Amino acid sequence: MRPHKPAEVSPSLPDASDWPARVAHGTPALLAYLDLEQRFRFVNDTHRRWLGLDPQQLLGQRLVDVVGRRNHALAEAALARAYAGQMASYEGELHDGHRPRYAHGNFQPDFDADGRVRGIFTALVDITERRTLELKLHESEQRFFAAFQHAAIGMALTRPDGRFVRVNAAVCQMLGYREEELLQLDIAAVTHPDDLAADAELMAQLLAGQRESYQLEKRNFHKDGRVVHIQLSVSLVRDEQGAPLYFVSQVQNISQRKAFEDALHRERELAEVTLRSIGDAVITTDPQLRITSLNPIAEAMTGWTGIEAAGRPIEEIFQLFDARSGDAVANPLRAAIGHNSIVDLAGRTLLRHRHGFDTPVEDSSAPIHDHAGNVIGGVLVFHDVSETRALALKMIHLTQHDTLTGLPNRSQLHEHIGQAIATANRRQQRAALLYVDIDNFKQVNQLHGHAAGDRVLRAFAAQLQHCLSGDDLLSRYGGDEFVAVLPHLESAGEAASLCQRLINHGEQTRVDGLPELGLRLSIGISVYPDDAVEPDGLLQHAETALVAVKAQGLHGYRFFTASMNERAQARRRIEAALRQAQPRHELELHYQPKVDAHSGRIVGAEALLRWQADGHEAYAPDQFIPVAEDTGLILPIGAWALRRACRQARRWQDLGHAIPVSVNVSPLQFQHAEFYNWLDEVLEESGLATGLLELELTERMVMSGGDATTGLLQRIKRRGVRLSLDDFGTGYCSLSYLKHFPIDALKIDRVFVRDITSDRDTATITSAIIAMARSLNKDVIAEGVETYEQGAFLRHAGCSQLQGFLYGAAMPAAAFEQRLAEPT
Repeated sequence: MRPHKPAEVSPSLPDASDWPARVAHGTPALLAYLDLEQRFRFVNDTHRRWLGLDPQQLLGQRLVDVVGRRNHALAEAALARAYAGQMASYEGELHDGHRPRYAHGNFQPDFDADGRVRGIFTALVDITERRTLELKLHESEQRFFAAFQHAAIGMALTRPDGRFVRVNAAVCQMLGYREEELLQLDIAAVTHPDDLAADAELMAQLLAGQRESYQLEKRNFHKDGRVVHIQLSVSLVRDEQGAPLYFVSQVQNISQRKAFEDALHRERELAEVTLRSIGDAVITTDPQLRITSLNPIAEAMTGWTGIEAAGRPIEEIFQLFDARSGDAVANPLRAAIGHNSIVDLAGRTLLRHRHGFDTPVEDSSAPIHDHAGNVIGGVLVFHDVSETRALALKMIHLTQHDTLTGLPNRSQLHEHIGQAIATANRRQQRAALLYVDIDNFKQVNQLHGHAAGDRVLRAFAAQLQHCLSGDDLLSRYGGDEFVAVLPHLESAGEAASLCQRLINHGEQTRVDGLPELGLRLSIGISVYPDDAVEPDGLLQHAETALVAVKAQGLHGYRFFTASMNERAQARRRIEAALRQAQPRHELELHYQPKVDAHSGRIVGAEALLRWQADGHEAYAPDQFIPVAEDTGLILPIGAWALRRACRQARRWQDLGHAIPVSVNVSPLQFQHAEFYNWLDEVLEESGLATGLLELELTERMVMSGGDATTGLLQRIKRRGVRLSLDDFGTGYCSLSYLKHFPIDALKIDRVFVRDITSDRDTATITSAIIAMARSLNKDVIAEGVETYEQGAFLRHAGCSQLQGFLYGAAMPAAAFEQRLAEPT
């Protein structure tokens, strides 16, 4: 067994009756009781230790006599409140005659049985040490505030949510705000939107503990709206538990430095433009005679590009030989740098091209100095002195420029894009690529001839050039496609504004001797570095954005988005499959009935193209028909559809069902120079009565084609073929022009039909269109009729024929034939 541990002996405690006295006299506070005359009736022993006074001698004395009039006056207001029956407190000096002390006192009234004050309890605690610390802290805060407020550098404290807590005078002056104005704002309100994301990301990293501080150059907005460039240094202050309290930001205004940098950059770019533009070849090197740059003439004369030559020894690029002996000639730049003087090339000297042929040259070499006179490199200036120089330069220009417009051609485009990227990097800006295309430019060549088309392209290029600044470059990429390179872009909005100007000016292109062209532009935009960081990617994405514009069937501009790649891939899949659809007999025509508005009898049919594969719909018409039009596949498909519809109509004619069949004609078909001949050939081949064929044309096709379109319509009408205007009211909607065209019928678009029973304005407009069309002796056909109410309205308004799901959806020829055979 373990031995018992001896019981611990507790120190003896006082008797319970002694506790009140021990607490009252031992507590570290001055405890006392004052009667109504402010005489001491109880005083604890702490007075002896604090004030050096015998408590027994204080009994019966008045408070003012003990503490003195000065101390009594300090506490007089609190005492008065306590004698008035309210608990009161006092905090202030307490003089003991030797040194000032600081005390906190509580005065509690003592009430008798009737609720009258008969005295007060007083308790004072010495807080001298705490007060001393508070004073030191206050002094420290005051020194900090003075240093913060009057610092030459901008200082700001901001909460984790970005709102300003404190800003100094330098920041206020920098941004033009008063202190109280800035304290109502947050960081986002004064930061340039293009710089906000980078600042927010770095702040998030600070909050997450991923970094201790960060430095950033950014743009803030002055109160008057101008941009202020600042250098920002930010750190985070946390509390004892590690929670973030506020950010400390040091701010320097570097706008002047930025202005100097921009000026220096402009001077450098001006020098680069000058070197690229002068007629002489120029090569520069570092002090060790390694190549640093070649201008275009030097590139042509040596056979080396600037990128290839960079860093190579001068003798490898600039190889000289004596014209008489064929011996190698020392490079004069070595002597120029060695002697720190200008050295000319002596005698007849040949420069050997990279590919082996020689050119006689004259040369001047000189060292390059810095501001202190130190040699920091060398420069060679030389030119071709042969009789073939002019011809060679012309050939160089021809290989790099489009012969029709004089613009740089696609062979130079990648280099120009690379230069734009480099410029954007140096300036810490964006760059953009605009891929410009004239919609359906083939129509201009078909209507006016290729010579006129060339004149239009030259005039169009000039229109675009007027919209571009001096640093922007326009290149003819091929055919009716142009690419604009924008090396200086503050924001994506600038590219959008420029696109709108290009559209406005480009669509106003005029050429003497030609009617109004009615050009329409589509532009795809890609932005560096948001969309790609190398030339091929930017060009590909701009082209993808252009395809997206065209896919909408509208002209205009669009920025590249990642989702466009998916649509472009889907579009390419449709195109690839569509090229095989016709040989595989996957395309077929379905027929939708047109009925007499009063009798409901079938009086016509519209042939509609469908794509079926393995018994299922491969793609909907609104998916594959735009692809067919953009790729030109609509021409063979349209010719097949016209021939197929005429044969089917002839079959129904032979069966005793002589009803007109309407066929939609695309703009590319209709404006083709051979369209009438194709139409005539199909009618002859099928033997169809010409009155049983109806061609459905769009308003834009009819209204925008000029005299050539009018002549073609009249020839078709004389051939006996009916003509109808499809989707009437959604395009030009100009009834006054209808009398000039031999149109037999108008088709009211489904967007009007859909709302005629629910929208009074639509009903009024539709009734007016029908009435005016009938006054011009035109038949009126309404499409998209789905309800009896719509049919009744259109019938009473004067429509002669109705078409829509109410009377039958588009169906295969065999099913339609069964409908025709049914008794009416």
